[in-house]
Amino acid sequence: MPQPRYLDEQDHHQHDLSQPALDVQAVSVRYDGTPALTNISVTLSRGERIAVIGPNGAGKSTLFNVISGVLKPTAGQITVYGSAPDAHACIAYVPQRNRVDWHFPANVADVVMMGRVGRIGLFRWPGGRDKAIVNQALDLVGMSHLTNRQIGELSGGQQQRVFIARALAQEADLLLMDEPLSGLDIQSHEAIFSILDTLRERKVTVLVATHNINLAAERFDRLMLLQERLIGFGPPASVFTPELLSQAYGSQLHLIETPQGTVLINEAHYPQPEVAPHA
Repeated sequence: MPQPRYLDEQDHHQHDLSQPALDVQAVSVRYDGTPALTNISVTLSRGERIAVIGPNGAGKSTLFNVISGVLKPTAGQITVYGSAPDAHACIAYVPQRNRVDWHFPANVADVVMMGRVGRIGLFRWPGGRDKAIVNQALDLVGMSHLTNRQIGELSGGQQQRVFIARALAQEADLLLMDEPLSGLDIQSHEAIFSILDTLRERKVTVLVATHNINLAAERFDRLMLLQERLIGFGPPASVFTPELLSQAYGSQLHLIETPQGTVLINEAHYPQPEVAPHA
């Protein structure tokens, strides 16, 4: 069976691997004169896993839209391996589940095959290699047994795995996931992180927008803390400081020191306290 190529030696002509996987330089976005993002600059390396955190309205979804090329920045520029986002078919975006029409009449295989459109063209039929890549993507996320199931009939965790499979079929090397863990149980969390671990091995760079502060600290290389501006960017120890968290969340977030770690209580999103480990 043909093997999908995830930015391997055959793909190097499409990317300048001496350049950052993602380079965001002084990016600003305004809607009708109102700032959504202001002067954002970050640089990511190949294979990093980054959590994008911040309160509602902080600009997380706007940032993803700019990175994916859906939205043009008002100022600044973004490059992926040295090229503009619209030059890449390998940027995959997994939207929030509440923004997807789950009543759309498509089965699991159809949804994953949509990831091949950028490779084969809109008006061409998929060939044997495309079908093989879709099958392998479904195998990787553990969804092969539900190939013919309607997407709307799946659980939330299964739906997220199908969208990750679509990104794999797209042969994405930059994956943007907007609140992929929202409303999912612990078992589904672990299934998705197992897949993300495989993507790390394949050198896929992943950005995940999440409200789960503790999970961000435990499972990601670096954190990007947004509140229209970039409040903090780095490992959890450098971002989870009272000063930076107060700038982003204000009175919504309270920090309480305990022998087990720092308890973060987010009044807007977490009715129960969570414990963040000491770095």
